Amino acid sequence: MRRTFSAACSFWLWLAFAAVAQTAADPPHRGGTTGTGIESFFRNFPDLPAQGFSLMPPGPRSATPAPAVQPPPTAFTEYHPVVVELYTSQGCSSCPPADGLLAEIAGRDDVIALALHVDYWDYIGWADRFAKPGFTKRQKAYARAAGEHAIYTPQMIVGGAEHLVGLRPMELVGLIDRYNTTPSQVRLSLAREGEVLRVRLEAQPPLPRAAVVQLVRYRPEETVRIEHGENAGRVIRYSNIVTDWAPIAEWDGRQPLNLDASAPGSDAAVVIVQEQGPGAILAAARLR
Repeated sequence: MRRTFSAACSFWLWLAFAAVAQTAADPPHRGGTTGTGIESFFRNFPDLPAQGFSLMPPGPRSATPAPAVQPPPTAFTEYHPVVVELYTSQGCSSCPPADGLLAEIAGRDDVIALALHVDYWDYIGWADRFAKPGFTKRQKAYARAAGEHAIYTPQMIVGGAEHLVGLRPMELVGLIDRYNTTPSQVRLSLAREGEVLRVRLEAQPPLPRAAVVQLVRYRPEETVRIEHGENAGRVIRYSNIVTDWAPIAEWDGRQPLNLDASAPGSDAAVVIVQEQGPGAILAAARLR
């Protein structure tokens, strides 16, 4: 053991003297890869490790700089009017109070109140002249999306997501207030040029799934004298009577969308961007 230690010491002393001699023989170099002293000496021995030799402890390695992290784009903070859909019928005796409630909120700028008259009460003696089968179909689609097995009148759907059956004014006001303080990531601009609507949509961040862009037309008000059925003898004022509701585009929600929609006539126009299903309403704008 002692002999081995002595031999090792002799080897390292020999290396040191050899390095000093090599240093005297080699002039210093500026830059390059030649080096001087012990490093030059070790290059004469190709079997030794290529990284060279140092009598100093290894210094800290310089870490590879991490790539700059780009901050995510700022999300839009848009506030849109709250869409309230009322499913009603002139032949339903429970509907007039809900029709009156819709009339009360119809004048609010922060609400888009829409009356969709359904046709499944027409058989009891009074055909609702505002009713359309497509509105019944839409109400049934909402029921399927919510896992419900029946539809009712009156029924209000707020923001495409909250279902209120019957007359529930306090809950309605609470939902409107809640939706009015909930921002949207969809920016919707709407302008009219003659009989054409110019629509522009943009989302930030991009939407996780496609959405449906819909054009809704409605008449602000009409009074009807009902002569038969459950409401026979009553005169009822109806507000924001939907005359047409049609999809005009499917939007992937990733790239901005610009489109033109035909909107002839004097009826007010609403553009609604809604999740498929039908689901939550993401944005809405109105031109009266």
